[in-house]
Amino acid sequence: MAQVALGYNDAQVLRAFREAESYDGPSLIIAYSHCIAHGIDMAKGLNQQKLAVESGHWPVYRYDPRLAAEGKNPFQLDCPAPKVPLEQYVYNETRYAQLRKSNPAAAEELLRQGQADVEARWRRYEQLAKMEVASAD
Repeated sequence: MAQVALGYNDAQVLRAFREAESYDGPSLIIAYSHCIAHGIDMAKGLNQQKLAVESGHWPVYRYDPRLAAEGKNPFQLDCPAPKVPLEQYVYNETRYAQLRKSNPAAAEELLRQGQADVEARWRRYEQLAKMEVASAD
């Protein structure tokens, strides 16, 4: 399993596809895909993908259960901690910006909740990535 964003790191995407292809069983890759319905300049779609990762909205990772047999953590977090506020990502998109125009109080509250969710999810993923795995021996 992997979560990827081509606009953030094309090498991570390629690694995820290679691992998925080599796995003897089902594999799932969830890819961030920008879309004209998001209301962004499509020429800047890869930049928006990068912001999604850097804001923590879309952390990229890989999970390969085969690593546990080697005593390695199967969960590989492929991005650093969020370094830009969620607001910098979301308000580039019409779907979020419209709410800020039509209901600023609700938009502010939802953004606050979204930022808190990003931070909580990051802490969970970081804990998973740091877990030690007992050797199969």
